[in-house]
Amino acid sequence: MNASPNTVPSKAAPRAAWRVIDIVIASVLAVVCGVIFWIWSNAVSPVVGTATAGFPPLSGLIGGGWLIAGVLGGLVIRKPGAALYCELVGALVEALLGTHYSFAVLISGLVQGLGAEVVFAALRYRRFGWPVALASGAVSGLFMSISEIAMYYAFWQTQYKIMYVIFAVISGLVIAGFLAWVLTRALVSTGVLSSVAAGRDARSRRARA
Repeated sequence: MNASPNTVPSKAAPRAAWRVIDIVIASVLAVVCGVIFWIWSNAVSPVVGTATAGFPPLSGLIGGGWLIAGVLGGLVIRKPGAALYCELVGALVEALLGTHYSFAVLISGLVQGLGAEVVFAALRYRRFGWPVALASGAVSGLFMSISEIAMYYAFWQTQYKIMYVIFAVISGLVIAGFLAWVLTRALVSTGVLSSVAAGRDARSRRARA
C-alpha cells in the first residue's frame, strides 16, 4: 500500500541537518508571512477589535493569521526547528515594519513557534499530512492564547479567558493549520519546493505510484 500524502514512512529517519537551501526557503517564507503579520496587526486587528468590543474574546478568531508561518515552515522544511524559526523571523519582520505591539511580538513569535514545533517534534518529524497541520495550528493557537492572556488580558473574567482560548484554538486550526496545508500543496505542485523536503517527498511518492 502506498504511503499517504505528505507522510514520511515511519522507518525513514528524517535528515536533521539544515542545508543552505533550507535556510533560504524558510527565510523567504518567513519574510512573506512577516508582511502578512504586519498587515494583520495594522489593518485587520483594529477593525476586528472595534467589531468585537461588545465581546472581546471573539478577537481570538483572527489569531490564526499570526500563526501560519510556524505551521507552513514545519510542513515545507520538515526539520527540527523549522516551525520555530519561521515564526520568529516572521515576528521580527513584523516588528521591523512597525506595529503597535512593538518588539513584544518577538515573545509572541517564540511562544507561537514553540506551539507549532511541539506537534512536529512529537511525531519525530515524520508525518506532515493535513491532520498534523491542523494539530500544529491548533496547539500554536493554544500557546498563543495562554501567552496573550498573561501579557494583555489578565484582567478578564475567567469565562472570557476560556472563550478566548477556544476561539484562538479554532482560528489556529482553520487559518494557520488548514491554510498552511493548502499552501504547501499548492507550492509543491508548482515545483518551487523541489529542493527541500516537501518537494523531495512529493517526487518520491510520484515515483512509487
